[in-house]
Amino acid sequence: MRGWWQDLTDLVLPGECGGCGVPRTVLCARCRRVLSGGAVHRVRPVPEPPALPVVYAAARYADEVRATLLAHKERGALALAGPLGVALAGAVYAGLRGGPVSAGDGAEWSRGGRVPVLLVPVPSGRRAVRARGHDPARRIALAAAGELRRRGLPARVVGVLRQRRAVADQSGLNSRQRLANLAGALAVAPGGARLLRQGPVVLVDDVMTTGASLAEAARAVRAASDRPRTHPGATGPIWSDAGTSAVYGGETWESREEQNVGSRRERTGRRPARQVNAGGADADGVVDVACAAVVAASPDSFEINRN
Repeated sequence: MRGWWQDLTDLVLPGECGGCGVPRTVLCARCRRVLSGGAVHRVRPVPEPPALPVVYAAARYADEVRATLLAHKERGALALAGPLGVALAGAVYAGLRGGPVSAGDGAEWSRGGRVPVLLVPVPSGRRAVRARGHDPARRIALAAAGELRRRGLPARVVGVLRQRRAVADQSGLNSRQRLANLAGALAVAPGGARLLRQGPVVLVDDVMTTGASLAEAARAVRAASDRPRTHPGATGPIWSDAGTSAVYGGETWESREEQNVGSRRERTGRRPARQVNAGGADADGVVDVACAAVVAASPDSFEINRN
């Protein structure tokens, strides 16, 4: 109920711009331009975690963009998921295309074919979801998938990653400590590997700072085909062999969308033919990651031309 009430409140009574505080608007035109009006760039943190996939970001994590993301994540300004999803969609498309594009331009992005892009959000911890009343990365991913479909690119959110164990708060940790904190923390839920073979896999998150979360998510996806089917002590959404899911209590349209995605894909019983370099699974059924995409990344990570 909390999520539905917050959604309704944001739509009916917009308080102030999430980026700059201008009254009576969810996000003003200037802040929208800062968020998704520029070119998407490939980003690379320093130091770069091992096995980090290629990452694209729509904006720098600073000023209005930082304020917008924090308003959505920590203050429950759920209506901001829409413009944040537009920005993330631009980063996803740039990653698949392999070059910079504008996150918010009006061009059609249709690539032809019927194989969907699979957006796999990095999950929040169960405690954080309860405290916030929603999972920010997954909510933005669903908005991004809708934007991609609107522009002609088939896309689905596949929430198969979950935490196998509790992790410490990352806020006070450096890059090495974050890697150690997250090592082995994520897993693909039972039945999830089959879903990840349905199309190119793009890992998505709201923010990248050190890259530790995306690197761990990539490791979990790549290990999906080799892992046992049960994970004692794991938390998060649990996917059954039938492709249905039991998700965090209290979530509404997000949960139903992910459940529908899983059940529809599993019922077909067919795997589309794809090239290895398109992401998804190779000829041996090993799942890989095409790229990763985030709304924003630390400003230093935009400087990728280094020796």
